Amino acid sequence: QERLVESGGGVGQAGGSLKLSCVASGINVRTVDWYRQVPGKQRELVAGFSPYGGETRYAESVKGRFIITRDVSKNTVYLQMNSLKPEDTAVYYCHGVVFATQFWGQGTQVTVSS
Repeated sequence: QERLVESGGGVGQAGGSLKLSCVASGINVRTVDWYRQVPGKQRELVAGFSPYGGETRYAESVKGRFIITRDVSKNTVYLQMNSLKPEDTAVYYCHGVVFATQFWGQGTQVTVSS
């Protein structure tokens, strides 16, 4: 059964760091990336991997601050968030694909206090 489970959210201070984890079951971890959503706005891609060479790609707003990595042996994708800003406050979701069907985790809240 396909499943994505996020962990690691919480409250962080501006300038601080948080690390999110996403464990994938039944989903190729190489398809997993991270999105976030703020109430009233569309869900946006934060970080992911190119489907061909595996290069990382980031939203402009997080470039140089966030780092996405994955451990294929653990079926886990991580999002290291550094130099946090209040505007990073959102629900963060991991997302994966199986034969063009999209799957989402339940989301984890990240709140950055100024």
